[in-house]
Amino acid sequence: MQVSAPISAGEAIDFAKAGGVVPVVTIDVHSGRLLMLAYMNREAFEESLRSGHACYFSRSRQRLWRKGEESGNIQVIHEIRLDCDNDTVLLAVEQRGDRVACHEGYESCFFRRLEDGVWKVVDPRPVDPGKYGEHYGHKAAK
Repeated sequence: MQVSAPISAGEAIDFAKAGGVVPVVTIDVHSGRLLMLAYMNREAFEESLRSGHACYFSRSRQRLWRKGEESGNIQVIHEIRLDCDNDTVLLAVEQRGDRVACHEGYESCFFRRLEDGVWKVVDPRPVDPGKYGEHYGHKAAK
């Protein structure tokens, strides 16, 4: 087994490659299910390390996005991995609150599957996101 020389966690990540952010693949620590893909800048990564809860960078809002800050659906980090190019992070998390990662009320953001050229919803929606208030930032269920 090859062991790298010690380097701080944030210093190892190549944030410069994609203009200051890196993609973050987030999976459920227990099931291994893909929950979401988001982005982190260095500040979001460092806050995630400090707090133990997933913090991302919202590219549309241009600010930190603390997962669960509006809904209570926080992600407790169990493991962090870095890919071979040092430019993609993998988080293994325990989803808390209503146990949904998606802002549309699904367990995973990947709730649609392409079938015969049409995107179909194939997962149940456990939560109507409208329960988090009209200013939750996303449309409520119809």
